[in-house]
Amino acid sequence: MRYALIGCGRISTNHVKAVIDNSLDFVAVCDVNPQHMEQVLKKHGLESKQGIKRYTDYKKMIKENELDLIGIATESGIHAEIAIYCIEHMINVIIEKPMAMSIEDADRIIELSTKNDVKVSACHQNRFNIAVQEMRKAVDDGRFGKLSHGSVHVRWNRNRDYYTQAPWRGTWMQDGGALMNQCIHGIDLLRWMMGEEIDEVYGVTRQQFHHYLEAEDIGMAVVKFKNGAVATIEGTTNVFPQNLEETLYLFGEKGTVKLGGKSTNKIDVWNFADESDKDQKNKGLVEETSNVYGNGHTSLYADMVEAIQDNRKPYVDAQAGKNALELVLAIYKSQKEGKAIKLPLDGFSSLDMAGEF
Repeated sequence: MRYALIGCGRISTNHVKAVIDNSLDFVAVCDVNPQHMEQVLKKHGLESKQGIKRYTDYKKMIKENELDLIGIATESGIHAEIAIYCIEHMINVIIEKPMAMSIEDADRIIELSTKNDVKVSACHQNRFNIAVQEMRKAVDDGRFGKLSHGSVHVRWNRNRDYYTQAPWRGTWMQDGGALMNQCIHGIDLLRWMMGEEIDEVYGVTRQQFHHYLEAEDIGMAVVKFKNGAVATIEGTTNVFPQNLEETLYLFGEKGTVKLGGKSTNKIDVWNFADESDKDQKNKGLVEETSNVYGNGHTSLYADMVEAIQDNRKPYVDAQAGKNALELVLAIYKSQKEGKAIKLPLDGFSSLDMAGEF
């Protein structure tokens, strides 16, 4: 399967590792900064590998190569533009989160990929965490009974050095704030576990310490699901002095689970009324990871390859990408308007938050 990567920033190393792990034919790489391309290739011992072409223009790269799959790992604000161009040229894509920065762009990606029969996977790789998969299986098997409530807490640190590495970070046009960038993985998991269909969202965001940014560094929300369950969201980059945790709680009439670790990579609490021997193994389960991004990229790529080969939907498809984006944008809109927001959300963008702080 002929593969190319667009964007060689902080997250690109996880994509390259996934490409190697899945034995893809790495045809080309693209970044506006040639040095970034060389750095990520060198990190994986690919700098002198024959056949990996370098480009600073992704359209030229697509024109000059026959490609089956492209990974998009640029700044968030151009994810949709690049994805739409790839889909128009009948190339399957894996899009880093967030899939887009507006509801309109997310809808366009879904519509166009369906029309062109192109596979799109949103890169919410934490769905493949072992702990997350165990929680999801318990949900699917009905082991929680009726859901009462849930919560996600992303308590991380991002200092000025992080933002000065890339000027697009923390801007409404290219990034959004803590909720859109750092916390969207946890927000995706919460919505996915609790039933997808949301009635309304009430959110509050603030910019407490990062006054050199445009966007928020703390966001909190209450979410009312159509199945009657309720949830809370807390996402921040204000934790001193370093990343603390990403935790996901789910409470039902017959079960309680808490996923913890730096990126929902361990099981802290696992209690069910119908306990089995396997449940004992799940208690205290830890999946070792080398960074906060976890191990999921390799699994997500493997699933995408299989989806293309078998002509099925990817496990984390474009609709999943839109769902996570919609919940973040609903919190933003609630902050802007000072009231609860009904879903589905119609026509809202991160750019609508310009000047909020």
